[in-house]
Amino acid sequence: MTITTHVLEIPGVDLAYDVRGPLPTADGRPPLLLVGQPMDAGGFATLASLLPERTVVTYDPRGLGRSTRKDGRTDHTPQVQAEDLHALVQELGGGPVDVFGSSGGAVAGLALVTAHPDDVAVLVAHEPPLLELLPDAYAAARASAEMRQAYQAQGFGAGMARFIAMTSWQGEYTDDYFAAPEPEPAAFGLPTDDDGSRDDPLMSDSSLEVSGYRPDADALAAAPTRIVAAVGEESAGTLTARTTAALAQLLGQETAVFPSHHGGFMGGEHGYAGQPEAFAARLRAVIDGDG
Repeated sequence: MTITTHVLEIPGVDLAYDVRGPLPTADGRPPLLLVGQPMDAGGFATLASLLPERTVVTYDPRGLGRSTRKDGRTDHTPQVQAEDLHALVQELGGGPVDVFGSSGGAVAGLALVTAHPDDVAVLVAHEPPLLELLPDAYAAARASAEMRQAYQAQGFGAGMARFIAMTSWQGEYTDDYFAAPEPEPAAFGLPTDDDGSRDDPLMSDSSLEVSGYRPDADALAAAPTRIVAAVGEESAGTLTARTTAALAQLLGQETAVFPSHHGGFMGGEHGYAGQPEAFAARLRAVIDGDG
């Protein structure tokens, strides 16, 4: 499959994106956008290769990977990402397109449908971290704050260990969670030294508005977009499974269960392999309305 790389120059950013397949599409179906956050396009390499019948577009969100910010900011907000995606959709020939959004990318997809409902035909929102929708939203925000504090105080290894503990915890964040011993980075194979950097988009304050985003239920209901709240079967009981269930409830639907875990679409990317072949088949069926 031919892959072409482009740069879209828009206010505040030079946005890098890749197109796999022809534009306009060969069969008249819309392009399929794969959207991550804070992950760049590289995390979708395996999944994109398993969808050869579609023209697949991946991109690096503003300030990540190859996309260079020109706005002087370091924060990541769903609303700004939605406008970047809208500009990309227009560059591709206009909507509607299909969108698969992973994690914070699913949040950006929801913001895109809210702001530009005619841009998206189908949005598969896979495990968006919508903490504000949880019944224990205050405790979830506290857990997130403790993760960021560990990162600021001790660096990447300590922050990521706390992140793993937070995202693998089963059920609501109770007193037992907050009383547990501080997780040791070495137990997860993480570095124990501190390189001094504090700009990780996952663990710094820069992505607070992503996890703090509250979807506009009325706007989403009024949109022509078919929205699917998707969750990995191995994620049951964890933070993003619970946020996905809360989104599904907000939308008046059941969750669509996908193979594997939060990164179930990945092959060897980021050392977090899932079941990409089964995931691609499930995604194809859901987008086509067969699953």
